[in-house]
Amino acid sequence: MSAVTTHVLDAALGKPAAGVAVRLETADGEPLPGGAPSATGRTDSDGRCRDLGPDRLDAGDYRLTFDTGAYFDQRGTAAFYPEVSITFRITDPEQHHHVPLLLSPFAYSTYRGS
Repeated sequence: MSAVTTHVLDAALGKPAAGVAVRLETADGEPLPGGAPSATGRTDSDGRCRDLGPDRLDAGDYRLTFDTGAYFDQRGTAAFYPEVSITFRITDPEQHHHVPLLLSPFAYSTYRGS
C-alpha cells in the first residue's frame, strides 16, 4: 500500500468523487524516493486512491494536488477551485498517512484520516 492514500467525497452529491486525478510530490520540489519528481493516480469508483506513490516516504513536507476543475467540468458543474492542493507533514515515516478531501463546487475541507 502507498505511504499516502486519499479519499475524495463529493459533499454536494453525497457520494464518492470517482475519476479525480491526484498528484503527490514533495513540497520543496525534490524527487520522491526512487527519483520520480511526482506520483500520480486517479480516484476509483469509491473515490479512493490507494496506489499513489511509494510505500514509504521520508520525514518531510509533501503536497497532494487534486484536479477538481476537470472533475466538475465533466459533470457540467460550475466550480470556483480548478485545483486543490493540500500540503502536509510526515514526521514518522513508519506510519501510513491518509488525507481525505471533502469537496463541493465552492468549498472544500480536509483532515488527517486513519
